[in-house]
Amino acid sequence: MKAFTSGPFTGRHAAAILVAFFGVVIAVNLYMAREAVSTFGGVVVENSYVASQQYNGWLHEAAREQALGWSAKVSRGADGRLVATLHGAPDGAALNGDAWHPLGRLPDRVLKFDRQPDGSFVSEQALPAGRWIIRLQAVAGTTRWRTELDLQ
Repeated sequence: MKAFTSGPFTGRHAAAILVAFFGVVIAVNLYMAREAVSTFGGVVVENSYVASQQYNGWLHEAAREQALGWSAKVSRGADGRLVATLHGAPDGAALNGDAWHPLGRLPDRVLKFDRQPDGSFVSEQALPAGRWIIRLQAVAGTTRWRTELDLQ
């Protein structure tokens, strides 16, 4: 039997084909694994079993917070500081939060907000340009409300 060779198809040909095939598969797997690890931006927990046991509690707490009817909007001011407005929250509510870069390339930032006379909140420090995930927490008395927003 001849297959693209000038001589017969031998065991050396079969071995070369197998080595080339598995070499390509291994090279692609190594490349994809390296890319996955270097660009991972997901949330990591210390113990996934313990986190799974708390999941229903987190769902209940999220439903309670959603029932409050509060909402927030965040934008970037001209000076790079964040401007947040709360809707539905009581006048005495305080706001804080944190910002994290979705690809983990920049360190997380703690956000502290100062209430403005118009009722909005302005962060104490500017946030570098780029995409950020903003987690806000509003507290009014014993009531706590949280949300997560995407800021471009």
